[in-house]
Amino acid sequence: MDRLLCILIGYCFGVFQTAFIYGKLHGIDIREHGSGNAGTTNSLRVLGKKAGIIVLLGDILKCILAVVVSWLLFHNTAKDYMPLLQLYAGAGAILGHNFPFYLKFKGGKGIATTAGLILSLPWPFVAVLCPLFFTILFITHYVSLSSLIIYISFLGGLILYGQLGLFHMDAIHLLELYGVGLFLTVMAFYKHRENIVRLIHKEERKTYLIKKNQEKE
Repeated sequence: MDRLLCILIGYCFGVFQTAFIYGKLHGIDIREHGSGNAGTTNSLRVLGKKAGIIVLLGDILKCILAVVVSWLLFHNTAKDYMPLLQLYAGAGAILGHNFPFYLKFKGGKGIATTAGLILSLPWPFVAVLCPLFFTILFITHYVSLSSLIIYISFLGGLILYGQLGLFHMDAIHLLELYGVGLFLTVMAFYKHRENIVRLIHKEERKTYLIKKNQEKE
């Protein structure tokens, strides 16, 4: 029951579709422009840097809030498996972002929301995954590729951290934690299936962190 409640809490936060709402405030449905994705990258490309930053921060914050609320509710009664419940809350937020019921379940791809989940995890995840994402993006200029590599690293990090005993949970709860992490990773790859095809055919659009890099190509 506590797991379901954490998912529902996360979903309620996740359905706050920052890109869609920001787009509507500026007279457009972001899903009808650019790549059609209601997320940070498409908002950046269609509406500019300010929109990209606002959408990014909004999608990160909603996941962090979901994790914090789940902790406040259960940290006294679920001390032995609190990291698992927090992961469920984060998963709920990502599901809400990707499949908002009021937008006919057509939302984003969950990467910025996942960033909120990563920021809610112990500091080694943040210290490794955040620099890794920007390093890959700076080298390849592909947001999708960077995101997918981060998801694989995220799953690997969960397993490594768990096997080292740093989550302080028993084996059964750890396996459940790994299962949730695997589910999120598979969902990320599914949501990026069109990007993967474009990457294979070298047709994926690039995103440049530094303008002069764009001018060189």
